[in-house]
Amino acid sequence: MASDSDERKERLIEDVRPSLRKRIRVERVLDQLHTIENDQKEQIRQKARSAGDLEAADHLISAVLRKPRDTGWFQAFVDALIHSGCKYAADCIQPDNPVDPAEEAENDYCVKLIEILSPSLMDMKTEVVNLECSAKELITPDDVEKIKTTTAIEGNRGGARELLRSIVRGRPGWFSQFLEILRGTDHKHLYELTGGSSDCDKTVGKLPSLKDEPMESEAAAGSHDSPEFMVISSTNEPPEEQDLYQGVSAKSRELPDSVEPSTSDPVEAAGGPEKDDIELRDYQMNVARPALEGKNIIICLPTGSGKTRVAVYITKKHLDHRRKEGCSGKVIILVNKVPLVEQHFNAEFQPFLKHTYKVERVSGDSQLKISFTEIVKNNDVIVCTAQILENYLERANTGDDEGVDLSDLTLIVIDECHHTQKGGVYNHIMMRYLKQKHKNIRLKKEQKKTRPLPQILGLTASPGVGGATKMEKAEDHILRICANLDASKIMTTDLGQFKREPRKSIQTVEDRKEDPFGDLIKNIMNDIHTHAELNPTSNLGSQTYEQWVVQKERIAATEENPKVRVCAEHLKQYSEGLNLCNTIRMRDALNFLTEYQEEEKKKKKSPDADLVIKTTETEQFLFNLFEGKKKELKQLSEKPEFENDSLSKLRGKVLHEFTSRDKARGIIFTKTRRSAIALSQWIQENPKFADVGVKAYHVIGAGDQSVVKPMTSAEQRDVLTKFRDGEVNLLIATTVAEEGLDIAACNFVIRYGLVTNEIAMIQARGRGRAEDSSYTLVDVKNSGVAEKECVNEYRITMMNKAINKIRTLKQEDYDRRILEYQMQAIMEGRMRMKKKQQQQMQTEKGEVKFSCRSCSKHVCTGEDIQMVDVHRVNVSVEFRKLFIKRENTTLQERHCDSETETSEYVACKDCGQRWGSMMLYRGIDCPSLHVKNFVVTFNGKKKTKCTSWSDLKIKFPDFDYIKYGSHQLGESSDEDD
Repeated sequence: MASDSDERKERLIEDVRPSLRKRIRVERVLDQLHTIENDQKEQIRQKARSAGDLEAADHLISAVLRKPRDTGWFQAFVDALIHSGCKYAADCIQPDNPVDPAEEAENDYCVKLIEILSPSLMDMKTEVVNLECSAKELITPDDVEKIKTTTAIEGNRGGARELLRSIVRGRPGWFSQFLEILRGTDHKHLYELTGGSSDCDKTVGKLPSLKDEPMESEAAAGSHDSPEFMVISSTNEPPEEQDLYQGVSAKSRELPDSVEPSTSDPVEAAGGPEKDDIELRDYQMNVARPALEGKNIIICLPTGSGKTRVAVYITKKHLDHRRKEGCSGKVIILVNKVPLVEQHFNAEFQPFLKHTYKVERVSGDSQLKISFTEIVKNNDVIVCTAQILENYLERANTGDDEGVDLSDLTLIVIDECHHTQKGGVYNHIMMRYLKQKHKNIRLKKEQKKTRPLPQILGLTASPGVGGATKMEKAEDHILRICANLDASKIMTTDLGQFKREPRKSIQTVEDRKEDPFGDLIKNIMNDIHTHAELNPTSNLGSQTYEQWVVQKERIAATEENPKVRVCAEHLKQYSEGLNLCNTIRMRDALNFLTEYQEEEKKKKKSPDADLVIKTTETEQFLFNLFEGKKKELKQLSEKPEFENDSLSKLRGKVLHEFTSRDKARGIIFTKTRRSAIALSQWIQENPKFADVGVKAYHVIGAGDQSVVKPMTSAEQRDVLTKFRDGEVNLLIATTVAEEGLDIAACNFVIRYGLVTNEIAMIQARGRGRAEDSSYTLVDVKNSGVAEKECVNEYRITMMNKAINKIRTLKQEDYDRRILEYQMQAIMEGRMRMKKKQQQQMQTEKGEVKFSCRSCSKHVCTGEDIQMVDVHRVNVSVEFRKLFIKRENTTLQERHCDSETETSEYVACKDCGQRWGSMMLYRGIDCPSLHVKNFVVTFNGKKKTKCTSWSDLKIKFPDFDYIKYGSHQLGESSDEDD
């Protein structure tokens, strides 16, 4: 009989589990429950910290039901619920007195109404209402103390949030008592808002019960007469799993529409909030206040603290105020990376502002960029990349085309504003602003009409110290950023209980006891040194060695020494191979070297059977040298005992994260595109990772500066979307994903042999947004990351001290220093412009010649080159006789406004050296030259360094389309004949 009774009670608990799990206060119930082992309790507490009370309650219920069970287990559970203040949860599992479904549904309606009205209810006098609720036993003594503590730490609104969380867990009937308390504590407006009668002598307002609920047709017909019912029924009921009070972690639970420091996920916000109310935490409101008064400020808050939500709030209040004043507002949100356009638009600005204002986004990938002026005219809020705004500001300045003027805008929000320095696009925009600001000061003195300027709001997690080693220099660096943004203040604050610091650890590595693979590569390199008569003075594979090799290659190219030049090129690749085998698998390093050798051999094979491309004696020596060692390298690369220790440490860390967490999701940051791709493949091919549920993929940059095939912006977005959705749970990324990427569920970050500056460290660490997240640094041989990390920690401490010191400056002292820096920036900008103009005047008269970097053959002069946008194309008829075309499998089709780069490159007909790529411009094939592939002689002197066109200060004429097109048309007509 006892067994049958237990089974009935178990079924009863399972039947009401969805309702029960929403009403359990896990921590308190665990303190009262003695039928669960301590280790089980600790696991459940850990679950509460990492995933929230809702999931933890599920685990608690399962632990209670787990067999074998002690005698009296059911009553012990009921008693624990009662003594922990979860009396309504205890009522739900009483077998002899089950909860009335209609009563439960009505209670759920009350909870939902409180959720909907929570933004307004948080204006209550928390201390007074807390005492009254305690007197009427609507909350427990523990609740009372927690509400008092929260109020003391977070302020009145924080305490109100905690009070509302507590009160909605009470037994049915709490709602009418709560209304009575509001009325009796001089909260008449809140009392009426929550359903109370406007006549205080009448009965306290009450929600309609299900017994009185009209049928669907009746409800529709009578909706105008039932405003209270409309308020409730117009909000879609959340799924059972989404209790808005318990569905988040214990430390960061919030009411609807309040700001979560870690929530900025486009997927989670796809539907967006259904109302315009944006509630800020007290610390967020504190930093926003000067901006709400119309002042220019920088908001400096840690990653994951809700900076973007604060910007949305300021944007809305700014537009609301201007609308109230009868003026139109125009807000532009500037970001520095294309993926952030979609993120800010989808996750923040569109969901909260779409009901009241027109919101649009534009990026370099968007077709809307061609009509940006119209987009600005027709929308209230525009999220865009900074370069687009700069381009259209320049159009307005030159008058060549319809553009955008700063006076058209009323607020500019600059995300990651620490980039507003030096030659960055943010700084170009702000220099226009500062020039007009100081011109306005002059015009005002002359009593002339000034031009309006927008308010500026900068957002950053870290302004950095700019490489400073002393506090004074760190202050100067931060003040210059403030000056560039015309900020009247830099606002920061202590987050209190909302501060999230990931657990940090550093994984050091040991040198291999044996490294036969690396030793064999070094032997090859020493053979090349002997052949080229080179004597290196540093360790092979070190950064110093790589710099030495690059210098040798440049000197040899200018001195027309092909033997040393080609040997230096191969040594550079072997040095990279050494570094790769310290970072990724030996087989990946071997694949890299093999691909390089095959590409070099391919250069010596002409697509034209009649044409023979010469292979020099040195080139043949280098090919034979690798070919002779290739088999042995392959055998060594297949022996796991010789793999580097860094990979072993990385494997252990990833496996630990995925076995110790229910839902692990992490990012590994690595230095190069090649290592990101190789690590992704290593993880995908290793069954140990698959066994614990790892689904990995890489995300790398979209630029074409690297020899590794880049990702398009569309491909980046696709991977990041899959990461947000959970289809990919381990992202291997270069620094492209360090800034701004918001994934609320990301709970571990690993930097693999990669440390740059203190800003990047803060940004990377901040990608771990979830509770109980971890940040790990894995060392790699020759990387020195552990030492660099210590330096960055010191710089962060210096930065925080510098910010605090700046905030204590008297406003007049601060303003004076800001004005000095602004005047200096404007004067330096004028000097740079004058110098640039002088250089252009001088270099236009210069004579430039280009010769093949490999075989030193004369190729062309500057007179043969014309400009197509930013590309230098050779228009000489003779030039076409000097090169061959080859298919370039790594080159992607790239669609721009005026040109398409095809999948062919051009190479020297004699030696196979690549010179550039074929480009299709308005139907015409144009050979576009890459200057790094040539030795450049300028005014009779060879330039030792000329890796980009910016190194060559010469202005080429614009492309003569008619002349060049007529010639090609004539050639094609002859062929047609």
